[in-house]
Amino acid sequence: MGDLVTRQDEDGLSWLTLNRPEKLNSLTVGMFKELRAHVIDLKKDDAIGCVILRGAGKCFSAGHDLGDIAEGEKVPSPGWHSETLRMLEKLPKPVIAAVHGHCYTGALEVALAADFILAAKSAKFADTHAKWALTPIWGMSQRLPRRVGIATAKRLMFTAETVRADAALATGLCEAVFEDEAFEDELRAFAKQVLANSAFSHAANKRLLEATDADPLDSGLQWEVMENEGVGPDMHDRISAFMKK
Repeated sequence: MGDLVTRQDEDGLSWLTLNRPEKLNSLTVGMFKELRAHVIDLKKDDAIGCVILRGAGKCFSAGHDLGDIAEGEKVPSPGWHSETLRMLEKLPKPVIAAVHGHCYTGALEVALAADFILAAKSAKFADTHAKWALTPIWGMSQRLPRRVGIATAKRLMFTAETVRADAALATGLCEAVFEDEAFEDELRAFAKQVLANSAFSHAANKRLLEATDADPLDSGLQWEVMENEGVGPDMHDRISAFMKK
């Protein structure tokens, strides 16, 4: 395994860390390959009962690497990013996204694939697809309205506004907010509450909850992958202008 996404286990808890802090953990194909490999390993690891996904350094992640997008990144197959996040989502054990600092666009799509989001007070959330003339293909259009309701999802997607932790808590985007100084300890305490309960029940409950959650998510995800309208004609101009700042 490489070092773009690291894994550290302790007493049934696995910490997965997005580890590109010098680039604010901006997401690349290489990072997704390592995340996917960890997910595959965790699915088979009965010693792990809970997973926390977090970011190294100043933030969770600033989002999809714009440089990679502009250069035309190469993915193994259509919908591969979305498929990877679906694999994370379907792990038969609870997954916590631990968000501090930036959590924008692609990073928010990653966090939404967790069972719940716990935030530090420094957390900032945004969907900026529209800012760059992009459309979602990792699950935003399916998971965000399921979590916050369609009207709030539209507001976040259409305005590209940045939402701070307390506002995210009020809309249901995250489940709890903690002081940054105590964030890791609070995460560990929360995970211990989860680990104290039945791993069998957790796996069964995840399957049950998903099976009865409105329309099948896979059909929505497939629709997003196959029917999304790609990038806008001004995408390169917008990214170029940003990169020159």
